[in-house]
Amino acid sequence: MKKGFDSKQYLDEQSRYILERVNAHDKLYLEFGGKLIGDFHAMRVLPGFDPDGKVKLLYHLREKAEIIICVYAGDIEQNKVRSDFGITYDRDVLRLIDDLRYWDLSINSVVITRYTGQPSATQFKNKLERRGIKVYTHGYTQGYPLDVDTIVSDAGYGKNDYIETTKPLVVVTAPGPNSGKLATCLNQLYHEVKRGKKAGYAKFETFPIWNLPLKHPVNVAYESATADLEDVNMIDTFHLEKYNQTTVNYNRDIEAFPLLRRILTKINGSDIPYYSPTDMGVNRAGFAIVDDEAVQDAAKQEIIRRYFALQCDYKKGIGSLSAAQRGKYIMDDMGLSPKNRPVVSVANQKSQSYDNIPVVAIELADGTIITGKHSSLMSAAAACVLNCVKYLANISDDIHLLPPVILESINQLKHDVLTKKQSSLDCKEILMALSISAVTNPAADAAWKQLVQLRDLQAHSTVILQQSDENTFRQLGIMITSEPEFASDSLFYGN
Repeated sequence: MKKGFDSKQYLDEQSRYILERVNAHDKLYLEFGGKLIGDFHAMRVLPGFDPDGKVKLLYHLREKAEIIICVYAGDIEQNKVRSDFGITYDRDVLRLIDDLRYWDLSINSVVITRYTGQPSATQFKNKLERRGIKVYTHGYTQGYPLDVDTIVSDAGYGKNDYIETTKPLVVVTAPGPNSGKLATCLNQLYHEVKRGKKAGYAKFETFPIWNLPLKHPVNVAYESATADLEDVNMIDTFHLEKYNQTTVNYNRDIEAFPLLRRILTKINGSDIPYYSPTDMGVNRAGFAIVDDEAVQDAAKQEIIRRYFALQCDYKKGIGSLSAAQRGKYIMDDMGLSPKNRPVVSVANQKSQSYDNIPVVAIELADGTIITGKHSSLMSAAAACVLNCVKYLANISDDIHLLPPVILESINQLKHDVLTKKQSSLDCKEILMALSISAVTNPAADAAWKQLVQLRDLQAHSTVILQQSDENTFRQLGIMITSEPEFASDSLFYGN
């Protein structure tokens, strides 16, 4: 993708603004919205954005910072899935802990929020504690949301345990939205003030970008990404009234601000310096956009991608009809359609010419679109990847990268020994075979080295990908969409 965002400039500005907030308090609780590690949505809509930039920022602040991870007990119980990794929220907490340890960042604890003894949440708590992770459980806050006097009392925030922290910056993060980050921050502020400390709150939020127009594709793409939450971007009327400056925020923050301001004022015992949701945020992303046209183009593609993802989620039974409808409404409202995604029409036309056999199409950096179709030997995704690397390595179609005898042997292993009903090789299996073949086959070696060229490319499948192919495409960095259709009538293998 054409670069449209300067990640270094963004992180430099973010660091400076965070430190200004930290230096104004004995302790600052910084709520991290979005993904702390692997923010692939930001990477897709802001080409040039480092998906691990936030954790790199914290690495530079590691002497001052420690991290609390929140996860909602209901999300654990319902096996809620983080779509960009394809793993459940509880597993994502484990992944996040490992990644933060890799970056030498201090993990204070995990907080299971709105906990009422849910069995799966209890099991998760036990798992963490037996691996040496400190775990707190916070229940529902009595009096919330209307009775501020009860909320800010020993019967409200005081009823939850105080989390002991030692550093001036406490980052509160989570696998996804509605995980209880804000409630955890406010709970801590209540206890800190009772202990005579000057504690503050701020919010690290990337989207919507407050100094971009309301209908800028980047901000609209955020609405698509949160269609299941029914988030709507709005003008921050509080900021407009106070500063006569038009800024953008989203409905939940704007609607909650009067109550939040009352709670913060009650906790501190005096008026707070925040007059709007925008005031609370630490968001310099808009100042790091270096090519607005490139960013707009990338965000429009994300809107279409989200439309397909929402349709597929509904088809798979893990998404709602209202979210799927909202995704289409947003796409239509922006004057976009699947036709604005070139790989869609190519994949569908090729499939029709093959009597509706599943096809995957990938658009290369030079605009060439390569396709691959499903066969008894390999999946459409695997075939397309192989065709792409052969094209990039200038290898003729009639040259075999993988000896047929090897592929047949793997198929026999799957069918005869492992007794798998599906014998077609998936993308991961084909790539493993290619890497082995590359040791002795110069053509395979040349093709194998082209795999890195597939990152950030656009792709489309005429059917919902099997999970293994979807995971491999995610790891390769290929941005794929799928038609909301299963490849077969098989209920188990269609998932």
